[in-house]
Order: sequence, then structure tokens, then C-alpha cells
Amino acid sequence: MTTSLFVQISDTHIREPGRLAYNRLDTAPYLSQAVKSVGTLPQPALAVVMTGDLTDFGREAEYAHLRSLLAPFSGQVYLMPGNHDDRAQLRKSFPEHSYLGTEGFIQYTVKIGPVRLIALDTVVHGQSHGGLCAERLNWLAETLEKYSAEPVVIAMHHPPFKTLIGHMDKIGLHEGSAELEAIVRRHSNIERIICGHLHRAIDVRFGGTIASTTPSPAHQVCLDLDASAEPAWSLEPPGYRVHAWDDASSRLVTHTMCVGDFEGPYPFHMDGVLID
Repeated sequence: MTTSLFVQISDTHIREPGRLAYNRLDTAPYLSQAVKSVGTLPQPALAVVMTGDLTDFGREAEYAHLRSLLAPFSGQVYLMPGNHDDRAQLRKSFPEHSYLGTEGFIQYTVKIGPVRLIALDTVVHGQSHGGLCAERLNWLAETLEKYSAEPVVIAMHHPPFKTLIGHMDKIGLHEGSAELEAIVRRHSNIERIICGHLHRAIDVRFGGTIASTTPSPAHQVCLDLDASAEPAWSLEPPGYRVHAWDDASSRLVTHTMCVGDFEGPYPFHMDGVLID
């Protein structure tokens, strides 16, 4: 049996109603489209995991707008901060999300189906780049030891690998990447490391597992691997990732879902015979 365990949405950059991100883009309708798309998945997701940059400036009115946009989700929503967020305001705006804690880093574990989700906070206050200090890494190491018998997904905002998109790597994970990889390598039960920040789908081998980023439901970072390329974004097809569990192989299988109105579905075979 295959179960859509959870959907990963990231980098929604919600502004106050009527305000535009980058003075050009109303991100709210894009999130609404993504919410609608998740609701029509053939296998309903048990949860939605949002890996940071939920808002653009971490303001109270932005989080209030985000709340209203997320309201149609019927399952559990798990939130994480990104460099555009404010931990204190996130907690104030979502007081019923007790897993966010009351102070310090926003790090937690929850069970989604057979998988243990471990949320790891990479935010450096007031900075665009991320970091993992000894306190956060020690918490992760202890948590992984505790759940060594369960399949694990680690969620974080800043990816711990070089993406080759130069301007994004400049605001990547500046501290703790090597230490994180060494910790991860000790645990063969880690199915994925899922990240945001990049506004693109990227997959990299890391510490004996797969580390990845997800598209944004709104704007994407332009794919230009010239180290000196200027920062730029585009309205490529928006998307999110669906992480499904295959009971037969006890493996996590990840799909990238584009958001939008597309023709289909059309049958392409019948009883194994192609339709002419």
C-alpha cells in the first residue's frame, strides 16, 4: 500500500493583503492554488510541512494572512521558520501549534504515519544565511539516537549543500554543514533531508542519504550556474513535493507536483495495449 504521508510546501513569502513581494508579486493567490491542489490529490496527505520563509517580513499581519490561506487544509500543518520569518511572531500568531515551543530555536519531532519528522532550525537572527551551532547539532544527535529504530525525515530551511547557484550559496548554510553530514552518516534510518530556501527542486547525495529542496508555490529562483550571475527570479510553474511511503519496500518516494490547470488526465493504455 502507498500512502501520501505529507506534502512539503516552502517559501510562500506571504505579505499583508494588498501588498506585493518585491513590489511585483502577489504571492497569496499562488498559495491558495497550492492549497487547492493539495486538496485534490488522489491520496490525501496526512500532513503539510512548511519549511520556512512563510512570510516576507515576519510581521503580525502577514502571519494573519497566512492563517487564512492555510485554513482549508484538513490535516495537520507543521510550520518552520526561514530567514524571512520571526520566531517570536510565528509563535504568537499560531499559539495552538504547541510544538513550536515558547522560546529559543524552533526544533521539534512529530510522527507522521510510520515516519518521524525532525524539524531543525537553521535561522540566524537578522541574517539571510543560515547556521547550525553546537546546541542545535547536539540536540539533533540526541534526537536521532532516541529515534534510531524509526524511519526519519529531517526538515530544515537552509540546505546543507552547495547548490551551484552562486548568489543563493552566498546566503546558504554557513556553519555546521560538515558536522551535520557526519551526524547524518551515522544513521542509516534517515530517509531524507528536506529543505526550502532555494525555490527550486534540487537533489544531492548527502551523508549517505538524499538531501533536497522544493519549488516554491509562487516564484522560482532562476537556474543559472554561473557563479557571478545576478540574483533573479521567474514565474516558472509553481510546485511542491509529495513524500509518499511505500509499505512494500519500506521506503520514502518523493514526487514534485506542479501547481496549475493542465489538460488531462487522459488514458494512454487499456489492458496493456497502447491506444492508437
